[in-house]
Amino acid sequence: MVDELEEKSPEGLDLKHYLGVIRRRHLHFLIPMFLGWALVWSASWVLSPRYQSSTLILVEQPTMPKDYVTPNVNDDLQDRLQSITQQILSRTRLVHIIEQLDPYGNERKKRSPDEQVERMRKDINIELVRDVHNQITAFNVYYTSGNPHTAQRVTSELTNLFINENLEVRQQQSEDTTKFLENQLEAARKTLADQEDKIRQFKAQHVGEMPGQLASNLQILGSLQSQLQSQEDALNGAKQQRVYLQTLADQYRNLQSSIKTSDGAPVGLPALDQELDKLKAQLADLSSHYTDRHPDVRKLKEQIAKTEKMRDQLLANLKNKGADSPAPGAETANAASQTTDPQLQSQIRANQVEISNHERAIVTLNTQIQGYQARLSQEPIREEQLADLTRGYEQSKANYDDLLKKKNESKMATSMELLQQGERFRIVDPPSFPEKPEFPNRLKFCGIGLGIGLALGLIVAGAFEMMDDRLYDAAEIKKLLPAEIIGEIPAIANLSDAQNASRKVWLGWATAAFVFATILAGSAFSYLRG
Repeated sequence: MVDELEEKSPEGLDLKHYLGVIRRRHLHFLIPMFLGWALVWSASWVLSPRYQSSTLILVEQPTMPKDYVTPNVNDDLQDRLQSITQQILSRTRLVHIIEQLDPYGNERKKRSPDEQVERMRKDINIELVRDVHNQITAFNVYYTSGNPHTAQRVTSELTNLFINENLEVRQQQSEDTTKFLENQLEAARKTLADQEDKIRQFKAQHVGEMPGQLASNLQILGSLQSQLQSQEDALNGAKQQRVYLQTLADQYRNLQSSIKTSDGAPVGLPALDQELDKLKAQLADLSSHYTDRHPDVRKLKEQIAKTEKMRDQLLANLKNKGADSPAPGAETANAASQTTDPQLQSQIRANQVEISNHERAIVTLNTQIQGYQARLSQEPIREEQLADLTRGYEQSKANYDDLLKKKNESKMATSMELLQQGERFRIVDPPSFPEKPEFPNRLKFCGIGLGIGLALGLIVAGAFEMMDDRLYDAAEIKKLLPAEIIGEIPAIANLSDAQNASRKVWLGWATAAFVFATILAGSAFSYLRG
């Protein structure tokens, strides 16, 4: 019982049993392991190598600050890069690269152009590089080929395409934006010119009815009304003068046709005296209110002077008539020829002309006043109409000014893009020349082969152990017997058995040394030449 405890490890594992399995089955383990590793390792050298060339392209920000010149292209780099990638991976571009660089050699005869394009798309890989803010700062371009020189040439061509395409896309987008703004600006200019023409025509059609002419219209209307009042006053005075002159004419005719009374006094003389008294009373009343320069005072004085002259002339005629005492027939003829005074007739005609002039002036002034009153009545309507036109003009002008500003900024941005001072791609790492194939990774294949060999060796060794029904340990015998074992007969080894056992040990060590040395040598060779 004590011996059994000594043969087991503290963890309960029967080390003696497992060591015995290793001694018996080491060849069953080593040979499958070596074969599995050798098979996978050999496959890594049989498979066609694939070389991958790569380049790093940096996304450089514009050299001109955005505060001075605002770019007029799409700022979403990821969308633009995706669009450029789609253009580069288009069938036309890839067919041109295939025809120019011939990356697939003899395979072109076996594959159709579409199959070659699909193969090349799978061989191209674009990897974005982002910063801590998840912004794209650079990107890698990879191309895989069976020839390292071809891989490098194709990668170089793809790099040039990315750089040139980015410049063309940005320049084209910038020019398209500027052209679009120029077209919009021209349309806005035409709209603004139409608005200006409408306002100009509106002002020309409604001269004097504009809101800005309200004060002048009111001033002119007040002046016309004052002139109308003066003309009406003058017309009334002229009409009074006409009545007065007509009365004098009538009185003069009556006086000329009258006969002398018993005392020699004419019949018409009292009427002239009454008229003089009346005129002098009016003069006294006006003089109390106005000065001698007042037009009414001066006119009244002239009428008084004319009346007094007429009275004196009448008295002189009467005296001459009394001295001569003509015959009745001659007196009648003389009276008939002097029924009117030429000076009085002239005054009456001048009075009629004056009345006609005042009436015409009043008609003209009334027409002008009605016109200015119509203008004033139309002013609120014109103000509203002009406000609508002005509002449309101001909106058009604001739109025109905004488009003009944007067009100028876009033009500056286009100039910046044409000078290649905008955002651009720059090669940081030129296309690399792949010295080792990207596939297969022979060192990795060594590890995989070693893992497969270990699994295969364990399976084969375990299978042989399970199929072997021989007993190699006293503990196994004790488990089979129902009774306790009193004694054991030790193994009796002869010289031949000892030699066989020694050869097996040396063969095992030699096999193990060969296997591990070969695996190490293969791994080292894969690392150095893979």
